[in-house]
Amino acid sequence: MVMKVYSPEFKADAVALYLSEPGRTIRSVADDLGVNHETLRNWINAHRARQREGTESVRAAGSGTPVGSDTVLEQENKQLRARIRELELERDILRRAAKYFAGGDELVMSRFQFVEDHRDAFGVKRLCRVLEVSRSGFYRWLAAAPAREARQRADDELADRIRAIHAETDGTYGSPRVTAELRHAGRRVNRKRVERVMRERGIVGVHLRKKVRTTVPEPSAVPVPDLLKRDFTAPAPDTRYVGDITYLPVGDGEFLYLATVLDLCSKRLVGWSIADHMRTELVTDALKAAAAARGGSLQGAVFHSDNGSQYVSKKFADVCKELSVTRSRGAVGTSADNAAAEAFNATLKRETLQGAKRWPGARAARLAVFRWITRYNTRRRHSALNYLSPIEFEQQSVTLALTA
Repeated sequence: MVMKVYSPEFKADAVALYLSEPGRTIRSVADDLGVNHETLRNWINAHRARQREGTESVRAAGSGTPVGSDTVLEQENKQLRARIRELELERDILRRAAKYFAGGDELVMSRFQFVEDHRDAFGVKRLCRVLEVSRSGFYRWLAAAPAREARQRADDELADRIRAIHAETDGTYGSPRVTAELRHAGRRVNRKRVERVMRERGIVGVHLRKKVRTTVPEPSAVPVPDLLKRDFTAPAPDTRYVGDITYLPVGDGEFLYLATVLDLCSKRLVGWSIADHMRTELVTDALKAAAAARGGSLQGAVFHSDNGSQYVSKKFADVCKELSVTRSRGAVGTSADNAAAEAFNATLKRETLQGAKRWPGARAARLAVFRWITRYNTRRRHSALNYLSPIEFEQQSVTLALTA
């Protein structure tokens, strides 16, 4: 069904999409996004009202002074210039902060780091206000910096020793043998710590069974069966999902990454997430978005993926448990076991890029993908659904279920 509650990010992207295409009407953009055109109009009006707010407040402050006074005009101009400077500073802060914002559990820490790095240029109070973090929280984070730095120095020193061992063995040692070598040299070290340090720095030993290691599962990950067996159908919506990660080429050799959650019955893209990284938060955010679209839970549903390190991580397993999702995974290195998700990603990139090699920048890519996904869900006719859109198909399924 169509979402009735929209996130601030969805509203902001919807307004940005309308403003980026001045030749289109509000109704046509709203139809693409699957929202009521009056709802979109309200979002746009609210956006414009916020932009006018600063200027109107300044004019109101000077309204009691006689008209035609040079002093009044000078005061108003001074206040307007001050307000413009402040808005320009806020815009500059947000532009600089974009690369720090990865989302998920690390988002607040990233904002604190940004405040620390730019406090001399903008001031802590302004930065915390613009980034919506508490100053007290920032100062607590700052007080803990020495302990974090000490841990980082210890990890860096251990990494240097691991690299030396790795080089001495012609790159053949993995974490078990590296751990044994360290212990033999008299260093007391936990194997899991060695695994983490090697994983974070991309230090990998030779694997005789496979020349290229495409999957790096977490050591504590438990085996997950393949519950689909390449049967990419479902008896009803919200019962079986597939997901994958695909890259979005932007700019000059840079990438964004898109994680998807696709309903196998209705072909609806129920959840997705875009970021400039491939950490586990990318896939957990997509799954949480799908749960939000389904009323807060995916109770009893199966989610199938490949064996990418994000999907085999303990953090992803915990989120699946929290959302009551049953996990399923195909075989390592076999793309056919997740063909439905890969086919969707291929279609998305083919239809959004339309022959181009890449998007000119991250904003253009985000808007293009956002528009395509919402149009795909609400208006794009799907051959497997008797040429209904995914959301139309779901609505029809609910109607049939109620009348049965």
